[in-house]
Amino acid sequence: MSLKKLTLVAALLAAFVAFPIATPSTALAADTAAVQPKAGWYGKLADFDLMRANVDIPLKKGVVIVDSRPAARQYDPGHIPGAINIPDTQFDKLAAKLPADKNTLLLFYCGGLECMLSHNSAFKAEKLGYTNILVYAAGMPDWMAKGGHAAVSAAHLKKLIDEKAGYVLVDARPKRVADKGMIPTAINIPDTEFDKHVDQLPADKATPLIYYCGGLECVLSDKSADKARQLGYRNVMTYPEGHPQWDQLYGAGSMAAAPAATTTTAAAAPAAALVAGKEKGSVTVASFEQVWRANPASVLLVDVRDAKEFAAGTIAGAVNLPINDLEKKVATLPTDKPVVFLCGTGARSGEAYDMVKLLRADVQAWFLDATAKFAGDGTYTLAQK
Repeated sequence: MSLKKLTLVAALLAAFVAFPIATPSTALAADTAAVQPKAGWYGKLADFDLMRANVDIPLKKGVVIVDSRPAARQYDPGHIPGAINIPDTQFDKLAAKLPADKNTLLLFYCGGLECMLSHNSAFKAEKLGYTNILVYAAGMPDWMAKGGHAAVSAAHLKKLIDEKAGYVLVDARPKRVADKGMIPTAINIPDTEFDKHVDQLPADKATPLIYYCGGLECVLSDKSADKARQLGYRNVMTYPEGHPQWDQLYGAGSMAAAPAATTTTAAAAPAAALVAGKEKGSVTVASFEQVWRANPASVLLVDVRDAKEFAAGTIAGAVNLPINDLEKKVATLPTDKPVVFLCGTGARSGEAYDMVKLLRADVQAWFLDATAKFAGDGTYTLAQK
């Protein structure tokens, strides 16, 4: 090798030594160091990935997320969906909001790495005997920076309404449900008809959009909010507790439109002895359970929730046909036995009934107008609405 080439190689080696290349491990070490416990912190920490895995609607069983920030200024206008608010300064007064089971996973968070409220509350919960506690020290700033979604409280929504602020409130429930009463100022864009009514959304993609539906068991608002984000809307939030909580706190709300006239003549009860409920096409919980326990083969029970919800728990013996797939598969429904649709709140099941009566009048369709909770072992509870 010539002297010139040796000199060039030596120069290159010297450059690499003088300017080492930054490696992913260096950056990772810096990130890890940033969330190491500081003086006064609670010792057990959660990161974004752990939080994301435990944030869900319907709420994940065995998990309670606690926002330790003040209510009006911070929690109300934006919090992690499903989180309850126990401000650290009112912890002793509001501790009853914590679950009775002391083994429940408690995930506390507040306003970021400089905020001590969540750590203080975690220590207090530990003193009360809770054994499974983590603190998301990076808190709400990290949640939002990494793409987490935000929810608003009923109090904040009422403030927006009272102040006539600039926002669009969207009821994602089926029309038949929304027509009975919506939160004031809301427009109704059923999730299953989102694409048909996208023209009702504001032209300005920066306009705040707030979606709600039938409560913490209802996924329609989350689904519609995601669709709005995919269209480029940049300020999309949800009100997960939805119309049930609003109704409880502030009354029935305003009617979006006068309900269509309905006949008072109930559908003829089929041979299986199902009894019509108050709503057209509905079946009473008592008669359904009597038939289902006596002769489940005499009824086709169709759970119209999403596959994820169905997998988490349903009534043993039910089949899954998500509402978004029903129109394509409506021809598969039998005519030799009653078909009963169910969901978690009665909203999607009612929409399924309406769809089937429109497309397949020969099907003996019913729906359970009930709130329902399902366990993974097939056990369930139903409450007539």
